[in-house]
Amino acid sequence: GITGISIGLSLTGFKVLLVHQRVEFALLSIEQIFNNAAKSLYVTNGKHNIPIVIRIIIGRGWGQGPAHSQSLETIFSYIPGLKVIIPSNPYDAKGMLVSSISDPNPVIILEHRWVHNLRGKVPKKLYSSAIDTQKIVSRGDDLTIVASSYNIYECLLCSKILKKFEINLEIVDLRVLRPLNLDVIIKSIRKTGKLLIIETGHKLFGVGAEIISAIYENHHLFLKSPPSRIGLPESPTPSTRSLSNIYYPNSMNIMKEIVKQLNLSIEIQK
Repeated sequence: GITGISIGLSLTGFKVLLVHQRVEFALLSIEQIFNNAAKSLYVTNGKHNIPIVIRIIIGRGWGQGPAHSQSLETIFSYIPGLKVIIPSNPYDAKGMLVSSISDPNPVIILEHRWVHNLRGKVPKKLYSSAIDTQKIVSRGDDLTIVASSYNIYECLLCSKILKKFEINLEIVDLRVLRPLNLDVIIKSIRKTGKLLIIETGHKLFGVGAEIISAIYENHHLFLKSPPSRIGLPESPTPSTRSLSNIYYPNSMNIMKEIVKQLNLSIEIQK
């Protein structure tokens, strides 16, 4: 009901910011988001746009269980007419929100529950961050890693460790899932020749699959070896802490895949 009211207000000229505290709650209004908000501009031949911003919380939390810990970014990214962004840090959280509010289109902001605990420098003044491209957060020549949201910090931990071995990772913060602009990623793999993608959600049918497919279609000659992906297992999210500890990919899983990608003789131990 709240989503319907919000879309109606947007249709009549209001700028609406709607918050779904869990992504699963947004599923109850998915028909309105997909068929009313996303398609309004198209079906009215450009006459009626829906300038709504919908913040949705995704991701894990111990004890939340299979119905309240999901990362369903792929579902929203599939729909033409929506813009879908996924900030990973406090600076972008404010800047991308400001840009989203200024945008005439419906924008979905996916916020991982665990990044809400992060602290960072956020200017008091009004500023905006791009909502149409990726951002390099760590530069290197050995391997391109594409990740988003909380996974960025798992990758940065790996990068910090590997620098001691003179191995430099280039970490790309995906930031924007739709529109999917691959320019930053393509420029990076032209330099490194290798690609690893860390999914926030499930690997099967994930955003990483689309990225790899697009790269293979048009830029496969830049790759020196097959790309790889890490994502959630193909099972619902567990509730217990013991199962959660082995369900979610972490820096150990990422490090093992990096060692494999680079064919390194480094033994990974906890």
